Amino acid sequence: MPVFRLTDELIFPDPRWATTDGLLAVGGDLSAERLVLAYKLGIFPWYGEDEPIMWWSPDPRCVLIPENVYVSRRLARVIKQGRYRLTCNRAFAQVVEACANVRLNKGEETWLIADMQAAYQKLFELGFAHSVEAWCDDELVGGLYGVALGRFFFGESMFHTQPNASKVILARLARHLEKQGFALLDCQVPNPHLLSMGACLIAREEFLECLLAGGLGVGVKAEKVVFPEVL
Repeated sequence: MPVFRLTDELIFPDPRWATTDGLLAVGGDLSAERLVLAYKLGIFPWYGEDEPIMWWSPDPRCVLIPENVYVSRRLARVIKQGRYRLTCNRAFAQVVEACANVRLNKGEETWLIADMQAAYQKLFELGFAHSVEAWCDDELVGGLYGVALGRFFFGESMFHTQPNASKVILARLARHLEKQGFALLDCQVPNPHLLSMGACLIAREEFLECLLAGGLGVGVKAEKVVFPEVL
């Protein structure tokens, strides 16, 4: 399949036209309007320094069903001990920066370059992006951020500097999303950490149908989601 080149027009090709590795289009911009439209269509940006903006819609898609998130006995004990205090939207910029630094500190490249960080900061200021933070005393030891629209949370990245901090965040976030009637927690692509907590792979077509059934799509007003101060 061809890779589409975006213009200034606020439009995306059908995500079903993505290449076998999920690449759909290049170009465009990281404006809040384009990012919100992308998420409503099951598309997300992912690129590195000195590369054009690249837009993806992988097949299959890695997702977590909130009520199916697996919490092991060991993790349940950690949560019960209350070692970590969880907050929402208290340190968004710090979480995004820390997610980037996890890779940079290992000498690896990151897609969370300055332009991406600024774009998600704008989404946060507009009420579309959210972060969950884990604190040990007054130290930020874990975090997760993503975009919430309607009944869907599109996870972007997470980090931890203390054992199990990111797992506690994911478990508590899933419980909150379940209580609020969320249909999916999108994980984009799988990794061992996500799979160990119950993430599964579904066909892109099924993922897109779920978004449509949940009220997302072109021409649909994006509903903002309010998160509690403490999770």
